[in-house]
Amino acid sequence: MSISDHEMVTRLLGRRPMGPYEVALRRDDGSPVVLRNGAWLDDGRPMPTRYWLADKRLVKAIGKLESTGAITEAENELAADAIAATHLEAQTERDQLIPTSHEGPAPSGGVGGTRKGIKCLHAHYANYLMGADDVVGEWVQARLELEGSQFDPSIPGIASEPA
Repeated sequence: MSISDHEMVTRLLGRRPMGPYEVALRRDDGSPVVLRNGAWLDDGRPMPTRYWLADKRLVKAIGKLESTGAITEAENELAADAIAATHLEAQTERDQLIPTSHEGPAPSGGVGGTRKGIKCLHAHYANYLMGADDVVGEWVQARLELEGSQFDPSIPGIASEPA
């Protein structure tokens, strides 16, 4: 049985996507891992999160890290200027989507819309998987490797399994 990307993404998110996106990274079986979002949602609100981690296995593994205080731990271990550089790089990439003639609300901040510090390890890991020089995403990768739950494209995705 073959299901469309939109059906898989809807299943992974547990809801319909609220704005334009494309699948930017997949598992070997075609299951979406990372979504690349547009700058605005369908209703015109800004969408600050450029890369969204959609893979259920990775979302669960990173959620487990966050529940044990990993955001504070990463903020204590990583240099604040390196985190700031990650946000600036993400903001610069996303801001290239915004026409200079745009008036009205626009997305702001860096990874996940954050201006400083760390808001969401999921967003940083998605950014890292997309090839960004993301010190937080790299930190998450190292933590996931310790648990054997890092991204492995050869493991089938949950969204491609029949409901």
